[in-house]
Amino acid sequence: MQKGNIGVTTENIFPVIKKFLYSDHEIFLREMVSNAIDATQKLKTLADRGDFKGELGDLSVRIKLDEKAGTLTISDRGIGMTEEEINKYINQIAFSGVTDFLDKYKDNANAIIGHFGLGFYSSFMVSKKVEIVTRSYQDGAKAVKWSCDGSPEFTIEDAERDDRGSDIILYIDDDCKEFLEKQKIEELLQKYCKFLPVPVVFGKKQEWKDGKMQDTDQDNVINDVEPLWTKTPSTLKDDDYKQFYRTLYPMQDEPLFWIHLNVDYPFNLTGILYFPRIKQNIELQRNKIQLYCNQVFVTDQVEGIVPDFLTLLHGVIDSPDIPLNVSRSYLQSDRDVKKISTYITKKVADRLQSIFKENRKEYEEKWDDLKLFIHYGMLTQEDFYDRAKDFALFKDVDGKHYTYDEYRTLIKDNQTDKEGQLVYLYATDKEEQYSFVEAARAKGYSVLLFDGQLDVPTVSMFEQKFEKSRFTRVDADVIDRLILKEDAKKEELPLAERDNLSAAFKSQLPPMDKADFFVEVKALGEQASPVVITQSEYMRRMKDMSRYQPGMSFYAQMPDSYQLMLNSDHPLIKRVLDDETTQCAEKLKPIDSEIKGLEARLAVLRQEEEKKKPEEITQAEKDDKSKTQSDIDHQKDLRRQVIADYAKGNNIIHQLIDLALLQNGMLKGAALDAFLKRSVELIK
Repeated sequence: MQKGNIGVTTENIFPVIKKFLYSDHEIFLREMVSNAIDATQKLKTLADRGDFKGELGDLSVRIKLDEKAGTLTISDRGIGMTEEEINKYINQIAFSGVTDFLDKYKDNANAIIGHFGLGFYSSFMVSKKVEIVTRSYQDGAKAVKWSCDGSPEFTIEDAERDDRGSDIILYIDDDCKEFLEKQKIEELLQKYCKFLPVPVVFGKKQEWKDGKMQDTDQDNVINDVEPLWTKTPSTLKDDDYKQFYRTLYPMQDEPLFWIHLNVDYPFNLTGILYFPRIKQNIELQRNKIQLYCNQVFVTDQVEGIVPDFLTLLHGVIDSPDIPLNVSRSYLQSDRDVKKISTYITKKVADRLQSIFKENRKEYEEKWDDLKLFIHYGMLTQEDFYDRAKDFALFKDVDGKHYTYDEYRTLIKDNQTDKEGQLVYLYATDKEEQYSFVEAARAKGYSVLLFDGQLDVPTVSMFEQKFEKSRFTRVDADVIDRLILKEDAKKEELPLAERDNLSAAFKSQLPPMDKADFFVEVKALGEQASPVVITQSEYMRRMKDMSRYQPGMSFYAQMPDSYQLMLNSDHPLIKRVLDDETTQCAEKLKPIDSEIKGLEARLAVLRQEEEKKKPEEITQAEKDDKSKTQSDIDHQKDLRRQVIADYAKGNNIIHQLIDLALLQNGMLKGAALDAFLKRSVELIK
């Protein structure tokens, strides 16, 4: 028997491993099974080269639980080890010093194992003792047993083993008893070993018999040794890809299409990426790409390996050039990983381009599912816009699709304003904004439909990318002012009459939480609506963007700003104005006269004040000016009250306001109830 100490530079290596790897302790099973696979693959390589001439036989890796003994055993029939090899590979750990170890890797289990080659020693995260019973494939080799109880001390002694290969026997620690549960081991094998290239057997298959599930004689092989991404694309059919997708994501809808990756220079990479039907939800689709290294599952956190927008894809990436035990911080600085990221982006763009060219009709049918993904890429990765602009589409309210260049050609003659700006009109909901869309159609304008989750955030990007262009929602203004072709004609109503009309309508607007209304009187033509509510394109866009950009959150707190446009050309507005003038003239005459006199006095006081230095103005003069301003404000309040009292009894004003609010989905509660009752009364 040989005894000795494991070659490390610190006495407390095992407590350190146990403590700092504990959060990721389940990866021990991946490491143990991966080592067994490696040993098996090496034997197959030796046989292929003629260096091993024996029978390969059953090369399955077998996992066995013994709850009574408290052990978990991983067995293989690979190359095995001699005593000399145990000393070389197990008893010497290339380790640079505990201080550096703790400083650099204490928070990252993957980096510790991957960087220092401590895969085997991850077993001590869950074990109070580990034994290796192994026999080399070499002729005349003897079986040996290595044993260690979690201290630097080990023993090696002769053992009995009829066959080549290794058994790794883990005596599971008291605080890790879940790894003696069959269900837990099955779960981990499914997670990490589902596509390993050598059969992995865990127990027997079961069948229902005599009222319960019972073991059969058939091995329970948990993995598919030849997953789809390892096969040649030309040998596969669409149904193969769809079936594999169902294997990966049993509850998902069928994918739109897929890309089969297969590259061997300047790095090795295989895989299949699927375009899911992502539609309106970005967040729920994350972490669907599975990263493998030689068919060993590593992680589904692939943000460091593919650009952020590509994390919306589903599928598998397999590359031996990515370290088995990955940490995202390590990956982001790895040159190979950046090359892989660039390659995948290019392949995705190429695939979309080819589908668009080969079958545009099918591509257009899938556009609503694709556009969130493409817009996300354009917004988050500068160079993706340049790749995607030729196959990205606009869809109008009639469901017709156009490339960016096609649409520009379509609208340039009719939708260019007097400043030479090309105006793109869009709706976010063609039903809610129906009347505005129809008004635009009547002018011969085309209206785009931007109803996707990221459609509106792309508007600012388009305005930066498109030359001399701006985007305006179709309800941002009355139709004649959305695309100004000539200078606006002068208003026909005198200022006083416009002010009286504005005051009457403003006084009867129902109070709304976080909503400000500004009333404006414009001559819009007799055929236009009497009252229209619009919302500033700029403010609405800023509020929309605040949902996606935390730095703009203050816009979300601001009230919505609406404009109530009164059409002075419409007969109903004219009737209101005439009636208001008749009903209010006598009451307003003395008030207006008083305001005029007070404003003249205030102007004189200000002129006198301007002739003096601040220190020469007396308190009496300041008080006089202040009182005059206060008197003006009081008279204006009286004036507003007269108009409000009149407007309160005018059903046409109420009806027009409510119709405008109803058109915009803003009439609710008591105001809606009053509108319904008033409408019935007006019909009688």
